[in-house]
Amino acid sequence: MAEEEAKEEQEEQGQKKSSNMLMIIIIAVLVLIIVIGAVLAVVLMSSDDEQTMQQPSAQMQSASTQPTRRASPALEQDRRLSEIGILYPLDTFTVNLKSDAGRRYLKATISLELSGEELSIELDAKAPVIRDRIIRILTSKTLEEISSKKGKQKVSNQIMDTLNAIVSDGTVQGIYFTEFVIQ
Repeated sequence: MAEEEAKEEQEEQGQKKSSNMLMIIIIAVLVLIIVIGAVLAVVLMSSDDEQTMQQPSAQMQSASTQPTRRASPALEQDRRLSEIGILYPLDTFTVNLKSDAGRRYLKATISLELSGEELSIELDAKAPVIRDRIIRILTSKTLEEISSKKGKQKVSNQIMDTLNAIVSDGTVQGIYFTEFVIQ
């Protein structure tokens, strides 16, 4: 009888060990699924941001005889330096950001990519208006709106759209921040 009890105890211990191992395996599989899900979520979220920024505008798809403007300067990263047009540097902007909690300042230096040299003459003549429009755009932004890559992209697009609406001798094809400091 003692032998039977010993065998039963061993079987019970074996079953407990196998059930413990099964629980460990189940927990490990669940943790692995959660980690894979998190990684996929991060990858999908970042690829959605990139696709959103790299979608071409309707103007880029229009006839090639008209000057076109890029939908986003994110596309500029894929272009070679030799493909970038004439650059028109602007003076540094130091502005207050829109803020409820405290004072935040943005110091930004911007260069504009132009479709042709004739546009630089018009920009020189309209320099005060251009500075005013850019200052209005920058001061309307909060720290949260401009601190992300996507936020900077939106500001670039807004500046480009605004400037293209007021110029007539060409188009602004890109916005380049050569300095961007927030305090």
